[in-house]
Amino acid sequence: QTLVDDALMIGEENESRASEQVEMEIANILERINHFTRVVSELLESGKSMLKEVSDEFEERVFHIHKEQIEKWQEQIKELRLLDTENEAMDACLHNAKCLLQTVHA
Repeated sequence: QTLVDDALMIGEENESRASEQVEMEIANILERINHFTRVVSELLESGKSMLKEVSDEFEERVFHIHKEQIEKWQEQIKELRLLDTENEAMDACLHNAKCLLQTVHA
């Protein structure tokens, strides 16, 4: 072999080692990309799940507030009707008393 051949062989070995090193670095970066993608995907799924839970709880609470308010107003309507009935009965009694007093004084 000549010095040129030796130099070419050493250059090929160095290039081969450099290529292996580059490929290892690329493989390392690709593994980090895959790991990061898995972490982001898990975060997204976790976030979706938490938002779904919060959304469900919010919806349940709003329905509960609505139900309580409707029941409160229905109770107020019931009380008003009862009061109106009592007022009508009292008005009838007062009317009868007025008629009685008018007949007694007449």
